Amino acid sequence: MSRVVILTGDPIGRKMAGPAIRSWNMATELAKENEVALVTSTSLEDGVEAPFALHQVRPGENDAFGALERWADVIVFQGHGMSQFPVLRTTDRIVVADIYDPMHLEMLEQGREQPRATWNLQVTKARDALNEQLALADFFLCASERQRLFYLGHLASLGRINPATYESDPHLARLIDVVPFGLSSTKPVHTKDVLRGVLPGIGADDRVLIWGGGLYSWFDPKTLIRAVANLAKRRPEVKLFFLGTRHPGVAEMGIVKESFDLARDLDALDASVFFNETWVQFADRHNFLLESAAGVSTHMSHVETTFAFRTRILDYLWANLPMVVTEGDSFAELVDAEGLGLTVPAEDVAALEAALEKTLFDEAFVLQARANVERVREQFTWENTLAPLVAFVRDARHAADYTGDRRDLAPRGASSRKPYGLAHDLRMAWHHLVNAGPGAVLSRVRGRLTRRR
Repeated sequence: MSRVVILTGDPIGRKMAGPAIRSWNMATELAKENEVALVTSTSLEDGVEAPFALHQVRPGENDAFGALERWADVIVFQGHGMSQFPVLRTTDRIVVADIYDPMHLEMLEQGREQPRATWNLQVTKARDALNEQLALADFFLCASERQRLFYLGHLASLGRINPATYESDPHLARLIDVVPFGLSSTKPVHTKDVLRGVLPGIGADDRVLIWGGGLYSWFDPKTLIRAVANLAKRRPEVKLFFLGTRHPGVAEMGIVKESFDLARDLDALDASVFFNETWVQFADRHNFLLESAAGVSTHMSHVETTFAFRTRILDYLWANLPMVVTEGDSFAELVDAEGLGLTVPAEDVAALEAALEKTLFDEAFVLQARANVERVREQFTWENTLAPLVAFVRDARHAADYTGDRRDLAPRGASSRKPYGLAHDLRMAWHHLVNAGPGAVLSRVRGRLTRRR
């Protein structure tokens, strides 16, 4: 039995998004054999019960996190954890970096709305944080075989693929393994009406398409809104419901307003297109899924798509929903290969409209797709997807090239600046003042105050 600390930068509570959900299920599975503490560096909702310890430790609270580090045998972290808590750079505990989110590629899209200097800064910070993790951690978790190949290139460039890591492990499975996002092995059961016949504008017999997550700049909800608005003219029973627009730990992106505005301009808002303007409680999302006829996910075509892992697709599998998705990512390959629904080219309104109509109204196609989803879903239960992590912790060891001093692995020129604290806040305020003006500074101050409430 090991003592395991799992660190996430996402809020832990009744309304959780992908990173927190993933960390929660890691803690659940590892707690079957180990002592586990789940730690959030943002917010922890009061009254949340768990079969493991729960902690809130904010960036800069190094003594508090240091106590957890000394208690642990293994530390698993996501995102910017290594930047937030410097002890992770030097600890002699076994360190696992969960890099299922290629955040530097994500920033290439998310930063488009910012001035060029800010965009460059965001991508650079994400890249440097990721490179530091890849240089220093003992074991890495990614979400797909595509990601694994991508990260092997990163690791090779940082010198982590070397005789020590290769000699007894030529497939490098002890260095990096595939741990996809997962789903519950308990099938969902409808417990209350939430959409059909409840939400004004959605009738009891309407056919609902569900967008099972937030709205971010790397997605393409606007093509979907256009396709649904067109289809609803012929099939008025077609409704599109966006399950969430505001991630509980991320500032709202411009695509949210653009989507609302487009639906309004097409006379589709609250007629054929509906937005949940908050975030559905994690324990209640199944009711929304089970009242839906199909799941949808549309995105642009770019490098972020190539290596992305769309976690909302797992909820569609869980709820046995046929799906319509944009081609180009690893899940689209699965949808095509296993007959889980239909894939369409990016930004093709006509193709998307046709695919939606077939998935909603071709009964023979729907029955076959649901049967295929039922068959495939088992491989993505958390018990199966997290098996490599459970096995690693059961026989936890440092990476073969670990010398006893983690600093020996550090990339030259790695930044030692803290991504928090007064000095960091002043640097960032000056950056935004120079590159975007006083309004940008005030907007970020308001956002910071809102997230701290």
